[in-house]
Amino acid sequence: MRHRKAGRQLRRTSEQRLALLRNLAISLIEHGAIETTEAKAKELRPFVERLITKAKGGTLHDRRLATRHVHVRRAADTLFQSVGPAFATRTGGYTRILKVGHRKGDGAEMARIEMIGVSGANGAERPVKKAPAPKKPPAAPRAKSSVPAATASSKGRGKTPPPATKQTRKAGDKGGSKG
Repeated sequence: MRHRKAGRQLRRTSEQRLALLRNLAISLIEHGAIETTEAKAKELRPFVERLITKAKGGTLHDRRLATRHVHVRRAADTLFQSVGPAFATRTGGYTRILKVGHRKGDGAEMARIEMIGVSGANGAERPVKKAPAPKKPPAAPRAKSSVPAATASSKGRGKTPPPATKQTRKAGDKGGSKG
């Protein structure tokens, strides 16, 4: 019985599970959003939100605590220089999980976990999407060319030349290894 055992096992040992969460967290910090299984995303969310809370503090002690889990220097710098300050006024809820359907191979439920309002490795704010530009009316049909079609094709128009091939084998070589 698993009484009072919080969290998902994800069919891994505790060491493997911690390594998985660390790697997913690094990818999320570097890319701003990742797509993984729903169970992994739900386990990753509190793990990453604790890291972001440490990054908001920004002290040396917070950095050392966070680098226990974020072993990639570039990701740790992004976390403390871009992501933490971006969430300075927010008190929690730094990530969102969106369900994206089922994986084709095994039917596993997939989800996209993303940081709210932060994009990519630079951690800059996402621009607000503009309304799509109105579509232009279709262009007027072109006038037919005065050159007949047979003449146009004979001049090489409309046909692409065959791709240039490079002979790599010498005559008599059967493609086997040297020796």
